[in-house]
Order: sequence, then C-alpha cells, then structure tokens
Amino acid sequence: MLTFRGGAASALLLATAGMLAAAPVAHTEPATDGVNIVADLKLSREGVLEVTEKVVVPATGEFKMTLPLRLKVGQDVERVFKVTDVDTMGPGTATVANDLFTIDAKPGESTFTYAIHNTVSDAPGTQVFRWLGTINADVASIDASLISPSYEMGVVDCKLGPPGNLRQCSDLQIEADGVLYWQQSDLHKGDNIDLTLQLPPGTVPTNADIRDNTEAGAFSFTTPVLVAFGALLLALAGLAAYVLRARRENAAATAGSETIDPLLRDGKQVQFTSPDGILPGEAGVLLDEHVDPGDIAATVIDLAVRRYLWITPVSDSDWRIDRVNAPDGQLRDYEKAVYRALLPDGTDSVTVGELRAPGRVQAQPVRTAMLADAVERGAFIDRARIGLPVLLGGALILGGIAATIALALTSGSALVGVAILLAGVATVLLPRFLPLRTAQGRELVGQIRALQRGLDATSRDQIPPADQELVFSRALPFMVIGGRADNWIRAFRDLNPAADSQPGLYWFGSFERDRNLQRFAGHFPYFITALEGLFAGSRGH
Repeated sequence: MLTFRGGAASALLLATAGMLAAAPVAHTEPATDGVNIVADLKLSREGVLEVTEKVVVPATGEFKMTLPLRLKVGQDVERVFKVTDVDTMGPGTATVANDLFTIDAKPGESTFTYAIHNTVSDAPGTQVFRWLGTINADVASIDASLISPSYEMGVVDCKLGPPGNLRQCSDLQIEADGVLYWQQSDLHKGDNIDLTLQLPPGTVPTNADIRDNTEAGAFSFTTPVLVAFGALLLALAGLAAYVLRARRENAAATAGSETIDPLLRDGKQVQFTSPDGILPGEAGVLLDEHVDPGDIAATVIDLAVRRYLWITPVSDSDWRIDRVNAPDGQLRDYEKAVYRALLPDGTDSVTVGELRAPGRVQAQPVRTAMLADAVERGAFIDRARIGLPVLLGGALILGGIAATIALALTSGSALVGVAILLAGVATVLLPRFLPLRTAQGRELVGQIRALQRGLDATSRDQIPPADQELVFSRALPFMVIGGRADNWIRAFRDLNPAADSQPGLYWFGSFERDRNLQRFAGHFPYFITALEGLFAGSRGH
C-alpha cells in the first residue's frame, strides 16, 4: 500500500494517493511480504476523489496506514483535507479522528471505501496532479486505476525506487478512454513513487483548502485598522483633555479670594442678601455636588426663619416643630418636600422624638427633589436624560457592531468596526466623568464661596441693633451648610433679641427673657445634630 505525502503547488492533489511533499510521511507499520493492493480511484465532476481499496494481508501479516489531513506545505502555510463516507468490509477498520485518517488491515481481505474533499487547485493553463508517495511496507503487488472527468489526461513523468536511485515506472499507461492503469510488483519499504499527470484547465471545480497564516485575517492589524485605532486614540485623548479641563474648572470654582458683602444697606436699614437669591439648601448641594443631611437641616432652619415653621425646645434633647404657614407658591418643590417630611398634610405639630420613629421621615424623596431642583435651575447636568453624547455614542456602537460584522464577512479589517464601537462606548461614558456642575453651576458656587467669605468677615457692629436679629437669622442657614454655625452664633452672642421691640428670637422659642444669645449658642448645635440625624443615611448623588 502507498502512503502519500505531497502534491505540486497549485496542483490537483489526491490526498488518498498523495500528501504534500513538505508534510510528514504517513506512518505505516511493516506488513508481511505478500501484501496485495487493488485500488480504484475516481475523480468526480464535483472535484471529490472517490476511493475503493482492497487490501489482502497474509495470515501472519498486518498492514496499518495513518494519513494526516492537515499538512504543512510551507512556512505558516498548511493544506487541509476532509475524508467522508468511510465504509469497510472484512476484518479491517478505518477511522477519522484528530485530523488523521487511519486504515488498519488485519489478516485476510479488507475493502475500504471513502471520499476525499478539498483536493483540487489550478495552475496557469492547466491542472496538474502529482502523486508523490513513499511505500512504508513491502508490497507484493499494486494494481491501481484512476478515472477523471476528462479523457485528455496525460502522463508528464513517473519515477520509482529508493531515494537517489529512481527509475522510470513500468506498466503505466493511459487508455484511449482516458483511464490510467498502473501495475507494479515487488515494491520494497522505503521506495518512492513520483507520478505527475496533467489535466485540461477547468476539468473539476477548484476546492483546495490552503491556509496561509501569514495572510491578514479578519481581525488582524492591517493598515486601515492601525489608522482607525490611531484616530480612536486621538479622539480619546481629546475627550480626556476635555474632561480634565472641565474638572479643573470645576475645582477652581470653589477657590479664589473674592468676597461678596452679604449686607444690603438701604439708608439706615441693613438686610441680608444672597447672590441671585440663592437658598441655603440649594447652596449646600452646589458646594459639594451632593445632598448632605446638613443641607436639609439648613432648609428646615430657613423655613423657620421665613415663618413657615416654629421651633420650641421641650427638653434638652427634644424639640417641637409647629406649623405656622402652609407651603405656598413661594416655596420651591424641594422645600415643600422637606416641609411635608416633617409635617405631612393633616399634621400641625410634631416632636423630633416622634420623627425619630423608624420610617417616619423619608429622606430619599427630599434628596431627589433637591437634586432635581439643581438640574431644573441649570446648575447640574441631568445624567438621567438621554443627551447628545448618549445618542451619538449609541449610534457609534451600533455602527461599530454592523461594521465589524460586515468587514469580517467581506474585505477583512474587522477591527475598524471595533475601533468605532469603542469610540461609541467612550462617548456614552463621557458624562459620567464630567463634573455634575454646569458652567452656570460653577459660576453660582463661586458666588456662594464669596458669600461665605463675606459672612466670615461680617461683625455684629456693622449692623444697627434693630436689624441684627433678622440679619443673624437669615444668614444662619448659610452658615449651617458650611459647618460654621457655631462661629456665626459666637459672633452675635451679645445680640439682644429684644432690640427689635419683640422679646426672643422670632422663630425659636424658650429664650424670650434672654438679653443675649449665650444660652441659645449652647443649645442650638444639639438641635442641628438632631435634625441631621433624621435625614442621615446614604447620600443622594
């Protein structure tokens, strides 16, 4: 039996009869002298080689052949064959597994039939079939025939013998009907057979599976891919520069040394004023870009100062909050949310101790409302809204997926589509890395910082006694958000709350007989801590 290892480049290669010359020789175990082989080969019009092979092995012999179906034909180049329709009769077996086709002929007569695919390739002006094989066992006789779809089959050359001592084949002929016959006897282990045939061009379809691993695959780094990823890197660098610039500008908004005078003078009367009418809760959210319990506590104090609530201590650790005026159109939505968190409809009075009951105060709706207010006023970007970056990024992602699939199935360079997809992902994620504050928000927060500096520089002596209580009270919530309430109260500790002709602070009870804020200064921080405890928990971002 022949084991075959080669075929000419750009040639018709019959893998049962021959494997590529550069591939490893198929291993055949020696058989006892007297093995006889009759092989009938037919090349179908579809380019499939159909083989019927009868092997007769003496009683004391054995014949085994293993043919690789994946053969290296050059550096980084391999040829792949496929064997199907395998059938056996007699004691022999034939199997296809792990890219190997194995025939095992036991003593007696065995018949093997099978079909080999991917055998045909073209040469300029012709199709060439070269049978280059090595006999790996002593064979008494071979009787082979080959039929092709064209009777115009010609023998170019045929040589036989040990390496370095080849001789011309005998008993090789092509009949008038186009059938090749070859008979040979007394072949020895190690003999080579080199048979070259020629067929007219287009005799059978070209179906050779030759894989050149040096060629760029669909996902290889080709020039278009490198250009696309270069553009991607430039785009990412531009986006990164934009993000860094925005973050630097955002950080710089709270820096500086500018001061805003919080006192508005109208003749002899002095009032507190905030830039652009900003409220303390709003200011607290803008300062650190999230809602703190202190921001909500400052809003409660501001509601009391603006005569919506009345606060009265009932003990050293508890306070009563009473309804003075119902929420109206002067309050923003987040202020109404704070008001109703303390005094829902139908409730006119409540103590902080009662508010401490589990589930009594719902902080999350308040946080949501405060963030929504900042978005509505243009100070924060709306990350929940599907904006231009998301739409553009989504379009790039879909386009990248489509381009990847299309290029992988057509011209290659599919990584161009991947680059487009990554650009889309970066565009979608861009808003997450940008500061929450808008340009308007950065301008406002700069004014808030300037106001805080102005308040730090304000002394009681700058304000007429009759106006001191109102200025102190209106500014106090702004000092709560910055943790400066103690300093503000200390600066006004000698304030006489009766100087406006009414005893005590007009929004906080139990200190009506006091002629200064000494006792209030020691008591108020505990109330702020209690308020913050009501709204403590996860921050709203």
